[in-house]
This record gives sequence, structure tokens and C-alpha cells, in this order.
Amino acid sequence: MSGPQRDDDAFLLGITITRVFNAPRERVWREWTEPEAFADWFGAANGEVPLATISMDVRPGGSLRLTMFAGPERREIHWTGVYREVVAPERLVFTISDQPDDERYELIIVVLTELGDGRTEMLLEQRGLMSPDQYEAAGSGWSTFLDRLDERLAQS
Repeated sequence: MSGPQRDDDAFLLGITITRVFNAPRERVWREWTEPEAFADWFGAANGEVPLATISMDVRPGGSLRLTMFAGPERREIHWTGVYREVVAPERLVFTISDQPDDERYELIIVVLTELGDGRTEMLLEQRGLMSPDQYEAAGSGWSTFLDRLDERLAQS
């Protein structure tokens, strides 16, 4: 074959993060699927996601849209995506891009496993077409976001 193509084989690079939260799986699921919760932890301390900018249609084929103001310079980032798979409260698969006019995107897979004793393991995978350096930065960003998510879950 010649020329650029986009299929599942193109998703070779990416990151995988595993976290255990002291919260029931349904509670962690709501953090990923309810705008009020998501707006609070996505972006962490160095970013802000105004609730009014979030649109989440959490069903297969539904859209995800939000605006983040990142860093002290408040750089405006417009995120868009589409939910591919929604199996409450255990699996969420969606695309996401900070380049709304570009066809390239990242695939996010979130798997939540009930561990018992009110604890939940979260497996987060991000796959796509970024460079290894970009994935290193993305992993660092997700770690910051997930630290904030952990703080939120500890407060409830």
C-alpha cells in the first residue's frame, strides 16, 4: 500500500497509566462522565475548564467538547471528541483532539475495576499518532490531572 492511511495499526505509540483510587467504581465513573466533576479535575492546578464550555453526550457516537485555559498565560485549548464505547461503570472509550479542524485524534481508553473495600483500579490508555516526546508530556499532564482526581475522591 502507498500513501498515508489511518487504521488501528497506526495506534502503536501511546501511554498507559494505572491508578488505584479509594472510591467505589461508580464514583470514579461519575468523575469521567459528569461535566461538573470533569471540569474540576481535568486541567488540574495549571488549567481551568469552565463548566459552561463542557458538552458531554456520553453514549456511543455522542460528542465531547470543552475549552481549557492552560497555564499562567491562559492559553485557550478547544478539545473535541467522540465517545466510541460506553459500558457504565467499567469502560469508556473516546477520541480526543485539541485541533478541532484536524482529522487526527488520540484514542482514550478508561477501564475501571472494582477491587473491593471501596477501592477502584483505573487503567488509562492513550494511543494515537504523537511523537514519543509528546507522549512523555501527555503522561506528565495526565499524572497531574489524576492527582487532582485523587484529591477530589478523597474529599467525598
